[in-house]
Amino acid sequence: MSLSPDEHSACSLYCGEGEVASWDTDTWNPDPRTSTGLPTNDDDDEDNEHFIARLINLELDHMPESDYLQRFRDRSVDVTARQDAISWMLKVHAYYCFRPLTAYLAVNYLDRFLSSHTLPHGNGWPLQLLSVACVSLAAKMEETSVPLLLDLQVLEPRFMFEPRTVQRMELLVMTNLKWRMRSVTPFDFVDYFVSKLPSFVPRHAFLSHVSDLIISTTRVTDFLSYSPSTIAAAAVLSAAGKRVDTSGDDRGVASFDDKVDKQMLRNCYQLMEEYLVDTCPMASLKHRRREPAPPSPIGVLDAAACASCDTQRSGADNPDPSQAEPPYKRHKPSPVPSDVQQF
Repeated sequence: MSLSPDEHSACSLYCGEGEVASWDTDTWNPDPRTSTGLPTNDDDDEDNEHFIARLINLELDHMPESDYLQRFRDRSVDVTARQDAISWMLKVHAYYCFRPLTAYLAVNYLDRFLSSHTLPHGNGWPLQLLSVACVSLAAKMEETSVPLLLDLQVLEPRFMFEPRTVQRMELLVMTNLKWRMRSVTPFDFVDYFVSKLPSFVPRHAFLSHVSDLIISTTRVTDFLSYSPSTIAAAAVLSAAGKRVDTSGDDRGVASFDDKVDKQMLRNCYQLMEEYLVDTCPMASLKHRRREPAPPSPIGVLDAAACASCDTQRSGADNPDPSQAEPPYKRHKPSPVPSDVQQF
C-alpha cells in the first residue's frame, strides 16, 4: 500500500487548470469496491478475506502519529482551529457534491501532516493554505473532474491563495506523507462488514447513514484513536441498529470474527452513539438511548461543534451552486508568502 514517487508522481496528481467541476446525484454514494480494488465477485470470499486482512495490516501506516490525539488533549495543538478548518473543508465538499471518500481523505491528509509538522504562526493563513491543498489533493485522487484552484476556495475563506502557492503546498504535503495518498479509510471496509451482517440487505438510505457517520467522525478528535476498520465496523453496526453492550453479550460484533478488536469496537460504537447519533443532525436516525456526557473537555467541545454543524445531508443532496459566486469575482489572492518551504 505504501507508494513510491515513481508509482504516484506529482504529475499524476495535478490536473489541468482548465478543468471544471461537474457532479450528479450519484456522487454522494460511496463505491468502495471500485476505489480500493476489493474483488467484485461476491462468491470469492477467500480473496475478500485476504484482501481485508491486508488492508488492516496496512491501515496504521495511513493514520496520524500516535501522540497526535494527546497533543490536542494537552492543548499543544489548537482543537478549535482544526474544527474550523474541517468545517470549511466539509462545506466545500458539500458545495461541489464530492464523493464521501474525498472528504475523508482531505481530513486524513490534514491530520497526518499536522501530526508530524508544526505550522508557523501566520494569523491563520498557514492552516487555511493547508486546508485548500488537502481538499485539492483529495479531489484530484477521487473526483473525475476537479475545480480550478481559485474556484475551490469558495464560501468566504479568510484568505485566498494563488494557484502556484497551493501547488507548492500540495507538493509539501505529498512529500511529508511519503506519497501515501491512496490512504486506507473506513470506506474500504464498509462493503465487507455489511456482508457480515446476518440476513441483512443494505438499502440506499442505510449506506447513506453509514457514510454520514463516517464523515462525522472527522469532526471529533477522540475518533483519532480508532483505526479505519474499527470506525467502519462501528458505523455499520450503528446504522443497522445493532447494539453493542459492554457486558459482552453483543449482537453483530461476533459476525466480524477477529478482523477488529472487539473492545475497541465497543468503545468506538459507544463514542459514535454519544457524539454523533444523539447530537449530529447529519445522523437523522431513529431515537436512541441517551448516554452520559462526553468524558473529556476536548470531547465536549467536539460534540458541541458537531451538534451545530452546518454541513448537513440536506445541503449535500441538494446543493445550490448559485449561492456563491466564483471566488475570483469577489476576492483577490491574499498577500501571504508564496514560498511555503518555510514549513
